Amino acid sequence: MQKKISSIPFSGTPEQEAKLKEVIAKYQDDPGAVMPVLQEAQEIYGYLPIEVQTMVAEGLGVPLEEVYGVSTFYSQFALSPKGKYNISVCLGTACYVKGSGDILNKLSELLGIEAEECTPDGKFSLTACRCIGACGLAPVLTVNDEVYGRLTVADVPGILEKYKDA
Repeated sequence: MQKKISSIPFSGTPEQEAKLKEVIAKYQDDPGAVMPVLQEAQEIYGYLPIEVQTMVAEGLGVPLEEVYGVSTFYSQFALSPKGKYNISVCLGTACYVKGSGDILNKLSELLGIEAEECTPDGKFSLTACRCIGACGLAPVLTVNDEVYGRLTVADVPGILEKYKDA
């Protein structure tokens, strides 16, 4: 599954940039610094937009292609921001054969976004994952840390409604 680059404009703060520069300075002379710097950069910004990747590449003196390659290879890194409520739909085998693909499609339709995107208001993001280890509850989705299992497409609007005004 290819990661999507965010269509939401980058809006980093001077404070975040100062923190990132501190992190880069800490790892400046470490030849294997890209991974730990990206991990800390994601903690600072919540995701790794191309602007942050560029700062990391320039700060460490490595090609942007290397930073981008690491950012897109490892599943722990996100190229688009997460919403206040991150909805993750399991597409592992047990969930998929019980209809999680249809649940993902319904969420996409209702939220007006695709997997790996965030609503323009920053309230919801949608993620497709491979397995969350709750196969006995298939199909499963999570909203942040809350697990919903044994779902049908008809359950989706009610789940979203719980978070719309929160």
